[in-house]
Amino acid sequence: MAGHLLESGTDLTVWNRTIEKARAIGRKGARIADSLSQMALLCDMIVTCVTGDEEVALLVRELARSARPGTLFVDHSTTSPNIARTLATELAAVGHRFVDAPVTGGSMGAVKGTLTVFCGGSEDDIAEATPTLRAYARTVERVGSHGAGQTMKVANQIAVAGALIGLCESLAFCERAGLDLEQAHRLIGSGAAGSWAFQNYGPKILDRDWSPGFSVRNQRKDLQYALAEADSVHAATPGTQLADDLLRQLEEQGRSEESTAALFDVYVGSND
Repeated sequence: MAGHLLESGTDLTVWNRTIEKARAIGRKGARIADSLSQMALLCDMIVTCVTGDEEVALLVRELARSARPGTLFVDHSTTSPNIARTLATELAAVGHRFVDAPVTGGSMGAVKGTLTVFCGGSEDDIAEATPTLRAYARTVERVGSHGAGQTMKVANQIAVAGALIGLCESLAFCERAGLDLEQAHRLIGSGAAGSWAFQNYGPKILDRDWSPGFSVRNQRKDLQYALAEADSVHAATPGTQLADDLLRQLEEQGRSEESTAALFDVYVGSND
């Protein structure tokens, strides 16, 4: 995503907890900040993308201490809607602005610059951020006020969980039934059962390639947010709960950093 910003001509300053990741984009022309406080002083728009609630809260609060007045914070992390609303309130109290802007499209979408961004916040702030975000996103759309971006991401992850189960359950059945797995993937994926999961994770199953992609650990983190939010609005999400239970089996096998497509192994082995 940072690479696409550089290609678009953005004056880019970067910081990362892992310095080599910052140096990698620095070698392509980005300015590397020595610290969070320096980054905050150099930028009038700060885009963050970390793991979850605790990480983004620590990062944004630290940046806010040194940020220029009126700095626009845009957070691409997947978090709970509640922390997005909390940070928006905290930043407004000290004269800053906030947009919760989780993304979907996977690592492939980031590489290709075809992500979709769900934006929660004021219309003016989102309009200001949109030209920058379009460097790596095909779709940038406001879905409501603060927290709504993360709520839409919850809905997205509920659908992702169902699609993952459908893919792995279907192909595991094919393997158990003695069908040609490559042919099954091609034929099923080209019809009514086709999905993003079939297109992008199907080949990983065929190759038994469990490198992420999106890791089991991160998927389970997202599903915890989804289950908690569904509970708060009294929405039934049995498929999401099932996906979380099955992915937990992979974590218990020490496979938390593997691709979620490894769920196929749980299905293949479930009847042994």
